[in-house]
Amino acid sequence: MVARTTGLLGLSSTKRAAILAIVVCALALTVAVPLHNYVAQRQELARVTAQQEILQDEVAGLSAERDRLSDPAEIAAQARTRLGYVAPGETPYVVQLPTPPVPVPESGQAEPGVPWFRTLWTDVSGGTTP
Repeated sequence: MVARTTGLLGLSSTKRAAILAIVVCALALTVAVPLHNYVAQRQELARVTAQQEILQDEVAGLSAERDRLSDPAEIAAQARTRLGYVAPGETPYVVQLPTPPVPVPESGQAEPGVPWFRTLWTDVSGGTTP
């Protein structure tokens, strides 16, 4: 009877199943690690490609600004607006607007610069300030 339960190479079906399971697990592990590395590298490549596109756009913008600023008329316009330069023979004028008057608090209004709770305490306590 023992001869009937043993099959190929004298191993029982349970042992054959265990060996088959070990072989399948070993194959799965040998495929899983390289597959994980491949997926991680693809994600890294996609991230680097997106970053490279952003940097190329930034380089294009900076090149356009460099070309714009290489024009002498643009340099003169920037000097006039930013630094207030004038050409020889021109008379510069600086317009200063008057400052608005400081509002005078009416009776019952809080004084400017005094916290609301201090005004409330003064009203409640009868005019004494802590």
